[in-house]
Amino acid sequence: MDIETVMQELEALGKERMKKIYLSNGAHEPLFGTATGAMKPMAKKIKINQELAEELYATGNYDAMYFAGIIADPKAMSASDFERWMEGAYFYMLADHVVAVTLSESDIAQEVADKWIASGEELKMSAGWSCYCWLLGNRPDPEFSESKISSMLDLVKETIQDSPERAKSAMNNFLYTVAISYRPLNEKAIATAKEVGVVEMKKEGKKSSFLNAYESIQKQMDKGRLGFKRKYVRC
Repeated sequence: MDIETVMQELEALGKERMKKIYLSNGAHEPLFGTATGAMKPMAKKIKINQELAEELYATGNYDAMYFAGIIADPKAMSASDFERWMEGAYFYMLADHVVAVTLSESDIAQEVADKWIASGEELKMSAGWSCYCWLLGNRPDPEFSESKISSMLDLVKETIQDSPERAKSAMNNFLYTVAISYRPLNEKAIATAKEVGVVEMKKEGKKSSFLNAYESIQKQMDKGRLGFKRKYVRC
């Protein structure tokens, strides 16, 4: 399939209702409003195609950029490729659910994510913390340095309340993910989440959201979900 065919297919799958949802979350034109589930048959046909993924991502069309993440070859992407994709990620759904997800399947995930977390830039921080959520929720525990994850929990405790809004959300998810999906630090993550308490996330033109990782963790612990790992990160 070439880019023209893919774009035509994505447009044909677009729905006005989905388009409105994406726009309300921060997407902007151009976009078609294609549901992610509707992309699966086309993704199965194409499988992995980095060249096509790059062409689609460069269109600036939200649906095409999302689809690019599904067919990308993360192991063929360099740190500068991920930086370039991050520059194009103009709102959190691209940063956290396309760039961070794709990065999490690469061999350089942690080093790139560490750099983004330290950047002080809202969407980069959000993508960096989100990448760790995808990693911890999928890869075996021994792949991570316990002392490193522990120091990241300390960083969340010290900085989450004063961090940029989207970063707050990703850091809150990090607390939850470490508690549920990374057994060595389950107890520390729970204690940290309890100390952090409720985090207010302000939204432009909307009511604030109030995040509470401790409550979310307790609900999952009650369901016996400790040690949960996703089989796949990308759909």
